[in-house]
Amino acid sequence: MRALVDFNTAELQRQISDWGFKPSHAARVLRAYYADGALDAEKLRLPAPLLEKLRALPAAAQSLAARQQGEDGTTKLLLRLADGRTVESVLMPDFRDDRAAGCLSSQVGCAMGCDFCATTKTGFERNLTAGEMVGQFLALRREALAAGRRLQTIVFMGMGEPMLNLDAVLEAVRRIGDNSLGALGWRQLTVSTVGLVPGIDALAASGLNVHLAISLHAPDDATREKLLPAGRRFVIAEIMAAADRYQARTGRPVTLQYCLLKGVNDSPEQARQLALLLATRRMHLNLLRYNPTGLSLRGLSYEPVADADAEAFINLLRANGVVAHFRRSRGPDIAAACGQLRERERRTGQS
Repeated sequence: MRALVDFNTAELQRQISDWGFKPSHAARVLRAYYADGALDAEKLRLPAPLLEKLRALPAAAQSLAARQQGEDGTTKLLLRLADGRTVESVLMPDFRDDRAAGCLSSQVGCAMGCDFCATTKTGFERNLTAGEMVGQFLALRREALAAGRRLQTIVFMGMGEPMLNLDAVLEAVRRIGDNSLGALGWRQLTVSTVGLVPGIDALAASGLNVHLAISLHAPDDATREKLLPAGRRFVIAEIMAAADRYQARTGRPVTLQYCLLKGVNDSPEQARQLALLLATRRMHLNLLRYNPTGLSLRGLSYEPVADADAEAFINLLRANGVVAHFRRSRGPDIAAACGQLRERERRTGQS
């Protein structure tokens, strides 16, 4: 049986009509569920038989398997899906005390094989449905409200490669962003990719005008191919050309993600190469501090860059005109890097 969160407005209209009731009830039902996480009889004032049928539907597409909260307020949820598989979602407190940001997964596992990422260690299992992604959003919204915060922004940057599940991601984006449902707004949504060029172009063609983030992690193809096997398919020049097209079509500045790894991509020369790559582009660079995840797929142990070296790297970028900032490291005490909680639960036989 489909969960209520699996329906978009048109689908619920058809279901309600099939039950013999006015389809116009659908928008009100979903709006109330997205806002409150429940169907309040007094607020909705639906015919009692219809309310009974709606309440007979499973409310959510997943249940809570594990929850961790870090000293910095970061909360990681491990959600168990109807088929028993698990995915991660993360809630991160904002600089403002009343706001928070959320990170959603788009797949169970991942096939990209990024060598420093914990998610890749379990491989790819399946795509998530739009409802399962919306379910993560609603779970994080409840977490934020319980903490006295408002979920302000969402990024599809958790487990999986969103561009390999783009149809479902776009449907989830529509439901989360649309004023009649999740009401987050398009400007508050970001879709991330390791640089799959057809997906970037398809996202631009969708007309949703959400933000785009690209995981670059190296300024040259040789280094990038070792870190991200997907780099063998699309070289940096092709990826940056797709980013240029996206920015030109949507008017949204593209964000580049760059995780600093000691002795791998943190040299002054690589900083200069990166600055040259961005010299003529109005893009933002997010530098990430590495959360260690143990041995990589290639049997390597990556290490974070020392603070002094990280500062030297960003100062060199800024001296060359690059708009760059460090993204705050979140939840290192609760294994907040992508896939870490799921991997830990899997090893202990709990997932």
